[in-house]
Amino acid sequence: MSLADQLKYYRNQSGLSQATVAEELNVSRQAISKWENGRGYPDIDNLVLLSKMYEVSIDELLKENEELREKIKKNEIEIDHKRRSLKFIKEKIEGGENDEGLILLVIAAVTAVLFPLGLIIIPFILIRNKKTNTLYKLVYFVSIFSLLINIFNFADIVTDYFGTSWGDTEIEKVE
Repeated sequence: MSLADQLKYYRNQSGLSQATVAEELNVSRQAISKWENGRGYPDIDNLVLLSKMYEVSIDELLKENEELREKIKKNEIEIDHKRRSLKFIKEKIEGGENDEGLILLVIAAVTAVLFPLGLIIIPFILIRNKKTNTLYKLVYFVSIFSLLINIFNFADIVTDYFGTSWGDTEIEKVE
């Protein structure tokens, strides 16, 4: 027996009309008719409610219908994937209003020339930068570049303070 036949059989056994089942599941009567005629399938939530309503196990409803079980599993995986995609898009859209990418990029670029502040500000920029920012990869790149410049400036100042140098410089007079 197909799922459609099973649904129709157990609904009749329970003495329920399509309208009653539809009202109980919060779906249209046409949806119940489609399921019972094999032109559509209930989702897993409705399948659980149908099994409770008809007082049979889901296994009995799906008996001899392994193909349908696999379709349901594939649909659940696809639905989960699409929900994640929609969540990411929603975060992107909502993040668009609070996009800090350009501001963080400008601050990261300016800190390249502000030696002592750059070492303090750049870690905060890296923490504040989110994937939902439009320029987040560029912000990381410019921040790391600014941090390297600040580290070089720090090393230069430290070597000057302790009297060491990067190398010896000789000046020769050419005649």
